Amino acid sequence: MKQTAIKLNEMKLVGITCRTNNNLEMDPSTAQIGATLQAYFGENLPATLVNRKNPGTTYCVYTDYESDVTGDYTYFVGEEITSLDTIPNGLVALTIPAQHYTKFTTKAGSMPMICISAWQKIWAMSPREVGGERNYVADFEIYDNRALDPQNTILDIYIGLKK
Repeated sequence: MKQTAIKLNEMKLVGITCRTNNNLEMDPSTAQIGATLQAYFGENLPATLVNRKNPGTTYCVYTDYESDVTGDYTYFVGEEITSLDTIPNGLVALTIPAQHYTKFTTKAGSMPMICISAWQKIWAMSPREVGGERNYVADFEIYDNRALDPQNTILDIYIGLKK
């Protein structure tokens, strides 16, 4: 995976969430991320969004961490918007503060394995290898035009760092 150090400004997103942890996600009977994604796209929730900054670019965010990779977190799926003035019923707003990240760009691969493999590599890295100590404020994946083909997906994964 290619790594790049980057600082991003605050982002405003609107979408849906679930509360989960990595142990729950390893068991198909307790996993919630897949069902959350299915609800988001199956109900065509992106079409209900107002003030879409980059229509069709999806953010999958891990935030509100209980502790670290072992604890509960909130999983969010949605899009970046330019204003929080209008939030459709049933959706929630998420503001990611400005922060430093290491951006990991995957090679092309099939979903969901390319995503799972990337996260497993990141979890196995030392803070030095990641580019610093993780802050567990917000980490996210971006699904853009490089993710349109589920057999040939390229992802950017942003890991928030303490600075």
